[in-house]
Amino acid sequence: MPSYTVTVATGSQWFAGTDDYVYLTLQGTDGCSERHLLDKPFYNDFERGAVDSYDVTVEEDLGEIQLIKIEKRKYWYQDDWYLKYITVKTPVGDYLEFPCYRWITDEREVVLRDG
Repeated sequence: MPSYTVTVATGSQWFAGTDDYVYLTLQGTDGCSERHLLDKPFYNDFERGAVDSYDVTVEEDLGEIQLIKIEKRKYWYQDDWYLKYITVKTPVGDYLEFPCYRWITDEREVVLRDG
């Protein structure tokens, strides 16, 4: 089963981090992954200025990654999140960068394309 390494960079502005749930979906030329919760057990993910990496395993090869979807859902109370960028390392070792550089507010889904 193919595995992708996803790296998420949170901004360094005041209150840029979030405690909300963050989900990722990879969309490729040959298919779409399921929605994956980005979370490390016993670790405070998405803190201000943090760069966090996650392994995302999919059932079958997705082909060339075209876009990613980020979904933020409330954990305890609503807080905003400043997402700088996400990089994806493919199973063949290619790196793709998906720039965002904006605040993600409320419970919403954001689509990012390769930059």
